[in-house]
Amino acid sequence: MVTSTNGLPRPLALCLLGVLLAVVAVGSVQAVGLAQAGGSAQTARSVVGPGESIQKAVNAADPGDKVVVRGVHHEDVVIRKDGIKLRGDDAVIEPPARADTPCSRAFGPEAICVLGDVNLDTFEVKSRVKDVSVSGFTIRGFEEGGRGGEPAFSIDLTGTRDATVAGNRTVGNVAGGIVVSESIDTTVLDNDVIGNPKSDAAGILVSDSSLNTKVVKNVVKSYPEGENAIDVLFESTNTTIEGNDLIGNWLGVYIVDSPGTKIISNVMSRFGIIGTYVAGQKSQDAKVAGNHISGGPWGIYVQDAHGGSVVGNNVHDNCAGMFFEAFKSQPVGDFKVTGNTVENNTRSCRGPKFGRKFSGIGIALLGAREMEVTGNHLSGNIPSGPTAVSGGVVVSTNPYFRGRPFAGTAKPKNNSVIGNHFGRNRPDIFWDESGSGNRFVGNDCDKSVPARLCD
Repeated sequence: MVTSTNGLPRPLALCLLGVLLAVVAVGSVQAVGLAQAGGSAQTARSVVGPGESIQKAVNAADPGDKVVVRGVHHEDVVIRKDGIKLRGDDAVIEPPARADTPCSRAFGPEAICVLGDVNLDTFEVKSRVKDVSVSGFTIRGFEEGGRGGEPAFSIDLTGTRDATVAGNRTVGNVAGGIVVSESIDTTVLDNDVIGNPKSDAAGILVSDSSLNTKVVKNVVKSYPEGENAIDVLFESTNTTIEGNDLIGNWLGVYIVDSPGTKIISNVMSRFGIIGTYVAGQKSQDAKVAGNHISGGPWGIYVQDAHGGSVVGNNVHDNCAGMFFEAFKSQPVGDFKVTGNTVENNTRSCRGPKFGRKFSGIGIALLGAREMEVTGNHLSGNIPSGPTAVSGGVVVSTNPYFRGRPFAGTAKPKNNSVIGNHFGRNRPDIFWDESGSGNRFVGNDCDKSVPARLCD
């Protein structure tokens, strides 16, 4: 498990509750006898009241049992049994006087940890804990950050299979929100993950070769400068990020070296640096589709990545809608950019945090290769401040960082800009006439540089 990455451009679970047929216990925490129906045993349920121990109830439960928690508790809880359903019923977890689960000892205080047989020094997984769900909790006040370079999280899934984290609320914690690490087939659904100005990890982190994670319909907001709403890192494969509201974060969705990531129908607004960032040569087949991205410097930024699609997004009111930017030894290309609406990206970005001045850019291919930019609507991309380039579509050698060792001088090659509709850009198409094999065909536009690019 790793922390989210600060800054740019360096390259984070649904409730499968059993049918309730048991009788509710009263008094101190105890397992209730199994209800019978049709001759087969049903799920047992225990109830943990205020002042009672969640951990004792979890320890006493059998695989498949449900533990219902009510009231305020000062604990850190670890689940290492298959099939446990931990459900909060107006339940709150706050930090204990001494956090002492394996996860808290390794990373700093964590409220709930679902932990397989994992070496927390090497993250070697011997076996995974299966079919655990955590739902309905408010987690607050976990102030201490990570230890030994690793961050703490409010809810930690490490070494799990078929785990679900649904309907929880993490708020005001210095610890990150929810982490999925070395896990398979995880669902993170309908959680509210609210940051803290001192937060030192991502809202939701999917990391360390996790497979088939779904991050769906969560609200993640207020993660400060240097932290991200959702991270997918280090060869985590086939992650789906869908229908989330990501509001007021430093960065919305951050993907590095993780193949097959799908970023679909999310809202990303008022971000500090980038809405969606895709990077790393292992991030093949990334799909960015149907998102609404607005109110920041870069809407979509792609670096050091090949192969993917950017389809049907609405990217507006940023300094730049999309950047595909090549650096030395970090080529970019082979993305299909189709059917997007990219408009009114007129904001002006300047100052040290951006490392450049830019404004009025719709889609920029800076040293990119083999790109297909087709059937997009680009309008109102007009600079309101100083910028090296501007326009609805910009095809150019990178005009930024000239003379710096990392930048290089990659030229755009074999890019196709075909059948796009333009209006009120300045200009509609800009090409610095560098590179070779670049095609501009069938574009409905009024003004281009050079003049011959409009049909």
